[in-house]
Amino acid sequence: MLGSPLSISCNVSGFANADAQQDFEFRVKKPAKPKYEINIISTKDPSFAYAIYGERVKSKEITLSHLSPTSVLFEIQSLQKDDEGEYDCTVINSEKAYDGTYSTQTTVKVIDNSLSVSSSVSMSLSRNEGDALTLTCQASSNTIQHTHLSFAWYLHKHGENDSQPIISLDRDFTLRPGQGFEGRYQAGLIRLDKMGEAMYKLKMAQLELSDQGRIYCQAQEWIQDPDRSWYSIIQKASKETTLNVKAREVVPDTSSLVVEISAAQTALQEGQRLSLSCTVDTQNQEKRFLSVAWLRGNVELARIGPTGVLSVGPDYSGRETEGELRAVRTGDRDYGLTLQPVRTEDQGEYICRAWPQDRSQDGAFTQGTPRDSSPQLISISATESGLSVEMQPFGMVMEGARLKLTCKVTEVEGQLSVTWQHKSTSTTATPFTNVISLSQEGVTEIGGSFTSRKVRATRPAADTFTLELDEVTLSDSGVYQCAVSEWKTNSKTNSQSQAATVEVTPLDELVKVYLISRDNIVTVGENVHLLCRVRGPRVPITLTWSLQRDASTVDNILTVSSNGDISWSADQQGYQLKVENRETEVIHSLHINSASHREAGRYQCSVSVFLENAFKKLPPSNQLGVMVQNPVSKLVLTSPVTLTSNINTDIEVKCSVITNTSESSRYAVTWLHQQGPENKIIVSSDRDAQVTFGTQVEQSNRKRISMRQSKGPSFELTIRQTQISDNGSYKCEVVEWLQDPRGDWYQLSPVSKLIQLKVTEPGKFCFN
Repeated sequence: MLGSPLSISCNVSGFANADAQQDFEFRVKKPAKPKYEINIISTKDPSFAYAIYGERVKSKEITLSHLSPTSVLFEIQSLQKDDEGEYDCTVINSEKAYDGTYSTQTTVKVIDNSLSVSSSVSMSLSRNEGDALTLTCQASSNTIQHTHLSFAWYLHKHGENDSQPIISLDRDFTLRPGQGFEGRYQAGLIRLDKMGEAMYKLKMAQLELSDQGRIYCQAQEWIQDPDRSWYSIIQKASKETTLNVKAREVVPDTSSLVVEISAAQTALQEGQRLSLSCTVDTQNQEKRFLSVAWLRGNVELARIGPTGVLSVGPDYSGRETEGELRAVRTGDRDYGLTLQPVRTEDQGEYICRAWPQDRSQDGAFTQGTPRDSSPQLISISATESGLSVEMQPFGMVMEGARLKLTCKVTEVEGQLSVTWQHKSTSTTATPFTNVISLSQEGVTEIGGSFTSRKVRATRPAADTFTLELDEVTLSDSGVYQCAVSEWKTNSKTNSQSQAATVEVTPLDELVKVYLISRDNIVTVGENVHLLCRVRGPRVPITLTWSLQRDASTVDNILTVSSNGDISWSADQQGYQLKVENRETEVIHSLHINSASHREAGRYQCSVSVFLENAFKKLPPSNQLGVMVQNPVSKLVLTSPVTLTSNINTDIEVKCSVITNTSESSRYAVTWLHQQGPENKIIVSSDRDAQVTFGTQVEQSNRKRISMRQSKGPSFELTIRQTQISDNGSYKCEVVEWLQDPRGDWYQLSPVSKLIQLKVTEPGKFCFN
């Protein structure tokens, strides 16, 4: 992983003196020049490194240290993209004889660090014992490699050195509670929910004093080795949020309750303030835990819990966020609720309801029998106001695009404020949450869950309000409400609202990626053109080209970011990139210059977009196989059909090349001897003219046999002091080797010729 440390251990065994300290050297071959070795570091020679590694070795960013006399550890503190390649560890032979293998190699691939972890929670939170806590965190990665993410929420308690996990999601998607949190997890009081591709939500239903400390989320990215084992390549954590949990005193219930309700004014006009007071009398009032609620008919407006936390009924949540509804505890026995501006639908009978609450030693509350006040009748008459709100209908918007909603007002008498609200479903029980508000003075305030979003509320004309939300996500689907309020002398007199339904269409339903080619089956040295066609709406995308050469390894070729930057992972000399914008699609062309076997495999282009600080991968293109075939061999040989030799004389057996495939060809030649059913290799030479004898050739015969290559080329087998056992058929088998555009050698099909050798003994005749 780019920027992470790298460690490679290397050890040797088999030296005569097993306790003697051995010296080691590390080199690397880069993908761009696979035949060129670059010296990195040596335990023997301080000046061993080439210039490109000299400074990093000098600064100790790259080190090579002995773990024992016969083993070393090679380390790079922070990997760079250019560190990718085949690493070679060589032990310097300290003995006279060479016997064995003195070097070994391993391949290192450096992938981009695209792991992103963030949390929009405030730096400090304060809660009471028994309260609920909900935190969200986003974690995603955009690597092309096959990786898994593990995720965990951690609590670092005050005074402790180490953090402890609250709950985690393993790379194999298994949920595990942390030590000390198992009981609450099993009881359903602690949850970790994965929302979509990148959001993780922690829910703690009842906080305990021991939950105080610094909470943060952490993600780890894991990759699988070819041996199927997994290891971590990077981990990142969000900023910490300090959580303070306040304790409450435990007092048992000892008496019944007396509940009374009163109103400051019972006959109101629309737009005025309704003030309701609730008084609860009981013994040991200052030590009691109570819940108090206000209801109109059977509809609950608001409730103050035993720990002082206010909860608002779904029918009134929007008015509470607008500041129209307020409820507070004003004393040990007194509670107050205000509603302004009131509407005609707010009239009716109101009651106060109180519950005693018993708190156990573990902090949990048990609700007692409720006691209601007598009803209080409130009448509200309408005022003359012609304020009308009309919201323009809206349909679908594409994921990642901008949502723009407009509402118009008529018959305005005073100053206006607007609040844009959202809820994910159209059911009435689901409350609206504030997106953004624009006050009558022109001040905007963004709702809590939208503070990290690009959202704007404007008033382009006196009768028009607009909402703009950039980079919408699937969770932004739902019902949007435009709530407009009329103000006179700093008092809200009237409110009207209209709603519209918005559907966010997933990008993967709109953006389609196809990979095609007209020339994906070519001969070595020919060109290949691959076309990645991206169809759909124009959105900023990151496109990656990848190549799979075998069943388990996928290599990045290049990545084109949305701003046009290109990150190359392969040899840039072998490829060219072109981007063409058309009316209905964007075509990304990958041109392979003079293809070699190295470029053969299955190609794929994949697309991702960056939404809400997280990468969203869209379905990739189809895989397209590129086959690079060898050219048809033009090799033709000539040789005599029969040769005759007297015993104890020297003879030369020759086969020659008449035509070849390339003037720069090299040849590997094998001479075989067939006598009866037996067919054995006598001698062979590889393309570098290294000669080896067959394993069945006896040592005494090796002195009589030799081979050479002469101009033409011709391949000559010389047998000295021929013997009767040399009789038989001799096969001259020639393999033509060619060099591809990347400098790699490859072989064509073998071509052979048969030559019959007859060895005779003078003076001997054979009679039938």
